[in-house]
Amino acid sequence: MTIAPARERTAAAATETRRRARPRQLWLSGLLAILSLLTVAPFIAMLIVTLSPADEPTVPYAWPRTLTLDNISTVVSSSGFVRWTLNSVVYSVVSVVIILLTAAMAGYAFAKKRFPGRDIMLWSFIATIMVPFQAMLIPYFVLVSKMDGLDTYWGLIVPTLANSQAVFLMRQFIRGLPDELFDAAKVDGASEWRTFWQIVLPLTRPILATLGVFVFLWHWNDFLWPLVVAQSGDMRTLTVGLATLHGEDVPLAQLMAGATVTVLPCLLVFALLQRYLVTSIATTGLKG
Repeated sequence: MTIAPARERTAAAATETRRRARPRQLWLSGLLAILSLLTVAPFIAMLIVTLSPADEPTVPYAWPRTLTLDNISTVVSSSGFVRWTLNSVVYSVVSVVIILLTAAMAGYAFAKKRFPGRDIMLWSFIATIMVPFQAMLIPYFVLVSKMDGLDTYWGLIVPTLANSQAVFLMRQFIRGLPDELFDAAKVDGASEWRTFWQIVLPLTRPILATLGVFVFLWHWNDFLWPLVVAQSGDMRTLTVGLATLHGEDVPLAQLMAGATVTVLPCLLVFALLQRYLVTSIATTGLKG
């Protein structure tokens, strides 16, 4: 006899709670919308300037009367921009492949293998996260220059391959994989390489995709190390090349066009792999 009234009271209380929470949700949604607009506003302004004729005033002084793709075509067709794009692609893609492979190997060893000094080695490596790259810039430069690595691809790529963040995330993810999988592979006579290639890599695709996004964005947007290593215009990356154009007589619209084209690969990579981000970060960040 008292079950129905109790349910009605519970439903009424839940309805009242939702009604009271609605204004707060609307206020929060409005605040997030404003912050989103403030975040996107510089990109919108950059795109408007890119699509504006070079001889017309544009934001924030005036709204362009016509839109054109001439600035983008001019920048893309220039030989220097094509060479800088190639350098950025080589620097980013090769670094992503090597870092993901070595981080997966190291993460597997630190997570599932037992050997003397494992924990000391791991946390000593992780401690390098606290050392800023700027503090290692001069030793890196001296070492690379003595090995004749300046103005070369290997001198640009090799010093950035020891990525302790990638190793740590891979180790955290692999620790969550069931030990029974590796025990079964050992019983079946699988070698360490076969276990790594056929068990570890397929199961770590989400975290590999996430790390691929982070590593690609870091190398694609890297400025300081390519600026130091590149001694000639042919070895400049996009970030360094666009920065050098500020000192030349280049219209602002073409500079913005170059910046817009530079952002597009980052947006494409993020759009293709963003579905892995939330899942992999959640599964790696909550493990001890």
